[in-house]
Amino acid sequence: MNTFFRKKSIEQLQQNSTKNIGLQRVLGLWQLTAIGLGGIIGVGIFVLTGVAAAEHAGPAIILSFLIAGLASAAAALCYAEFAGMIPVAGSAYTYSYAVLGEGAAWLIGWDLLLEYALVVATVAIGWSGYMQEILRQIGIHIPVWAQGAPGTGFGHRVDLIAMLVSLAIAGLLTLGIQGASKFNNLMVIIKLGIVLIVIIVGSFYIDSANWYPFMPFGFQGVMGGAALVFFAVFGYDTLTTAAEEAKNPQRDLPRAVVISLMIALCLYIGMSLIITGIAPFHTLNNAAPVAQAFSYVGIKWITLIISAAAIAGILSVLFSFMLAGSRIWFAMSRDGLLPKWFSKLHATYKTPHRPTLIIGLITALVSGFTPINEVAELVNIGTLAAFIVICSSIIVLRRTRPDLERKFRTPFVPVIPLVGIGFSIYLIISLPEITWIRFGVWMILGFVIYLLYGKRKSKLAKS
Repeated sequence: MNTFFRKKSIEQLQQNSTKNIGLQRVLGLWQLTAIGLGGIIGVGIFVLTGVAAAEHAGPAIILSFLIAGLASAAAALCYAEFAGMIPVAGSAYTYSYAVLGEGAAWLIGWDLLLEYALVVATVAIGWSGYMQEILRQIGIHIPVWAQGAPGTGFGHRVDLIAMLVSLAIAGLLTLGIQGASKFNNLMVIIKLGIVLIVIIVGSFYIDSANWYPFMPFGFQGVMGGAALVFFAVFGYDTLTTAAEEAKNPQRDLPRAVVISLMIALCLYIGMSLIITGIAPFHTLNNAAPVAQAFSYVGIKWITLIISAAAIAGILSVLFSFMLAGSRIWFAMSRDGLLPKWFSKLHATYKTPHRPTLIIGLITALVSGFTPINEVAELVNIGTLAAFIVICSSIIVLRRTRPDLERKFRTPFVPVIPLVGIGFSIYLIISLPEITWIRFGVWMILGFVIYLLYGKRKSKLAKS
């Protein structure tokens, strides 16, 4: 049982972070922030804002975002402290290894592999839907058999576009982090620019009467909205997986975590104010609430702008989460918990190409042949489990290692971490039973693999 709790030395991890292990250190503060924004802001800004307002909070959806943002910020601040203290690839997996031990690290790493892969697969399907709609508008119709996975429509056999975009992002990440980061920066700039245009244009059509009653469903509705939109304000953890590709990780990682979440939260609140101000909140309960709101005031051309933002936004989400998944896989392989074959870098591009391409292939197959619905809820439970581990680890480490140098300190410990833990537990409890069952099966499978392979093969076992 002692093997389950053996830990990495934080001092050794800090020393390793300064060594050249092959990955290229090319990412600065704004490239890291763009990865975080790419993970946080996706199509959700154009969907969850309206749905949560119509079903739960009404115009008080801005309070829902503030509450969800504060809860997410509690976890973000804990991530920021770890990122400045242990600037090593692997994010929550590596942090758990240093604080809770090898067994907990394996389980959280195994959890994150599932989470990130499912995010990529689910988002690829959403991107395919937007792209097919744009192609139809310009008169291009792909064959019926290639429009969706079996069971999603008559004659559907495969979602070809979802498969192709998954493989394309994997190929881009394989060709080098610097070029891939520039592409992601461009997508994020386009996305943020279009969101700002939507907010500015919408501000001229606000009718303040639409904000009354401000809280039609009471404070309980506000909390229900917060639980729903919470899943639109995480994703910043993806940037911490690129710690060993950052130029100055101890300085830039904590800043990028906080900056990306703050920018995203401001944009979400701005979008909420606009759409509830230009259209009655009860008209926003549909798959395209932002487009519906602008149609309500007669600005139908904005739908093309929104589609363009969704295309760019979803691409950056695919980039951020596939990057995160491949770096987690790389870190676990380098530690011996998975075969070393996966941690071999490409001779030319210096990227962990094997896990990247495998994740690309797996997500392509899942997105191409699986109608993703309730399976996507596994993403939520996986993320929340990681948040609980990270927040708990900050409390433990403050007590056991108060002497460690911390480039960034989470304020008000243990209050802030406990807020993150409490909100995450509240949301996990609200998830359907089938989600718990699927998550449990995946974690049991991971535990068996650890007992049969990782326990014997890890670097710590050999040392």
